[in-house]
Order: sequence, then structure tokens, then C-alpha cells
Amino acid sequence: MTNASPKLVGITGGIGSGKSTVCQIFKILGIPVYAADDRAKWLMTHNSNVKGEIISLFGNSSYHENGTLNRSFLAETVFSDPEKVKQINAIVHPAVRLDFENWAKKQNAPYVLKEAALIFETGGNQQLDAVINVSSPLKIRVARVLMRDPHRSEKQVNEIINQQLPDEEKNQKADFVIKNTDIKLLIPQILDIHRKLLDQK
Repeated sequence: MTNASPKLVGITGGIGSGKSTVCQIFKILGIPVYAADDRAKWLMTHNSNVKGEIISLFGNSSYHENGTLNRSFLAETVFSDPEKVKQINAIVHPAVRLDFENWAKKQNAPYVLKEAALIFETGGNQQLDAVINVSSPLKIRVARVLMRDPHRSEKQVNEIINQQLPDEEKNQKADFVIKNTDIKLLIPQILDIHRKLLDQK
């Protein structure tokens, strides 16, 4: 990595932790944010290598006739099977990693953020200079998701939470922790981390 390259910083947090809100504040500070989960969906539709590998593993039903991802088929046949989840992750995660590295090189900033729900779980932290975890109490997270996603049940939200590392474990692994609770202000915490990252040479 040359001196001109921005520092690569991951930002993660369990579902409902508020990492998207935190990322919006970093954007206001002029920090570019790469939304890995959104980009993964884009690559699954637009990257011919990724698409070809998914079709060869899970069949033509993985995509609609117009070329868009068949989410309901994948949800039923792939994402309900842990072994198949590993297989699709082995296709998508390396493609996202390469896409992020290429994107980061084009950014003119002291550091960039890679926003992803799973960073420690996938070993993605090994390619990053630092990781921020957005931490929030479980009850608040569940309430936020149910309010944001009325189509989800509490059971579904808890199933997603159970697939992610516990907050306490993420906090221990992270270089920085932002506590997103109703009583702790977000902006001073973000400004503090922003200053520390700018000071790191």
C-alpha cells in the first residue's frame, strides 16, 4: 500500500445497531463509504463471473429471465442451508473484496469506510487497517428493526441476530466502539474516532 492510498477502515454492527446512521455522519465529514452488502447484491446481478458461478452451483432458477436475481428462490434453497450459504459466500465475498480495493484506490480521502454486516465473521478484518463496531442493546436493536421492516417478525429478526457474532465479542475485536443508545450522543463519539484516524499516519 502506497502513502497515497487511503486507510481502509471497516464499520460493522449487528442488524438494527444503527451503522447506516453512523455512516451518514461520516459522509458529512467527507469520508467515502462503500456499502458492501448493497454492492454484493449489485455484483451478483452485474458481474458475469459471479453470476456464472452462482448458476453453475445452484442452477438457472437463481436468476429471472430478465437477468435479475431470484431472491425468493435463493432464500428458500440457499440461505436456509448453512452449507450452501458458505458456498455462495465463497463466490461473493472475494468479488466484493476486490471491488472494494479497486474503489478505495480511486478515493481521495485520508481513510475510507467499508460498511458491512459481517466483517469479523468472514475474516474481512484481516484486509483492513482498523474496524469500528456500532454497538447497541439487543432490545433496542430488535425494536428498531421491527419499526423499520414491518414485513419481518420478531422471530426472523432474532434468527438474523443469532447468525452474527455477539456484540460483546465484536466490541473486543474492534479498534473503536460507538455506543448507539438512547442516552449516549453519537456525533461526539464519531468526531473523536474521526480525529484519531486522521492523526494515525
